[in-house]
Amino acid sequence: MTTDVLVVQPIDATGVAALRDAGLTVHVAADTRLDTLRPHLATARAAIVRNEGLSGEAIALAPCLRVIVAHGTGTDRVDRAAAAARGIAVRNTPGANARSVAEHALALILACAKRIPDGDRAVRTGDFALRDRVRATELSGLTLGLVGFGRIARLVAGYGHALGMRVCAVSAAAPDAEMTAAGVEPLPDPDALCVRSDVVSLHTVPRPGGPLFDAERLARMRRGAVLVNTARGALVDEAALAAALRSGHLSAAAVDVFAIEPPATDGPLFAAPNLILSPHLGGSTAAALTRTARAAADAVIEALRG
Repeated sequence: MTTDVLVVQPIDATGVAALRDAGLTVHVAADTRLDTLRPHLATARAAIVRNEGLSGEAIALAPCLRVIVAHGTGTDRVDRAAAAARGIAVRNTPGANARSVAEHALALILACAKRIPDGDRAVRTGDFALRDRVRATELSGLTLGLVGFGRIARLVAGYGHALGMRVCAVSAAAPDAEMTAAGVEPLPDPDALCVRSDVVSLHTVPRPGGPLFDAERLARMRRGAVLVNTARGALVDEAALAAALRSGHLSAAAVDVFAIEPPATDGPLFAAPNLILSPHLGGSTAAALTRTARAAADAVIEALRG
């Protein structure tokens, strides 16, 4: 049996069922090695990808491919140049996991401010006196800076307001009037946001020229500020972030995304103090995975019927 749709990494069963109900043959790959994918790429008319993306080499092995759908927002791990050269559409599922990612960003902000991981470790090791040595942070009255103002950032802005925070943002896409209407102060650039913000949360995509938050920009953040990244690992220079935490310039940070996933455990982040790590969990709630899988399936069905 030939494969119509190759699912490179597992998705929720509702998405697979929708594809099959549409009369398509679906293969969910056992792993992402090229040799594993090769026989199914040979006939696949569509591919659904997650954080592994799809390389130019893989695309070259798929002569029938018409559409690549990213399960989520990011298409940066798909070789878009190779796809464009072949006229292969590259689509994503924007918004399907927005609420779950926004909630995860909020959880990480609170965990940093309230020293929750430190408190958990202290109680488990009998160090109840930690509460006399460290001070948590009250977020009400502080400023939350959002880099980007898409679906996720708008939800995070609402959470910030609910906590009594002032909210500002910088965006290359959202009009200032739109931010102002949401009670968010528009700022001209990331540097202005760094100077203004006690907590910086990233919600944009990488651009050419290296990390948006390199050592120089991290140094512009307020001393004692918090950085949270639930967007893309490439936005932050991981070694520079570790150095900013070691020096105490940043009081805490939380990272859900990494430049290379999974990250090497001997990388710079793993020895950094006051850093919370999570394994790209933001969009992995049951509700978000169901919505995203169904949205990916609908995108494939639409493309193949078109």
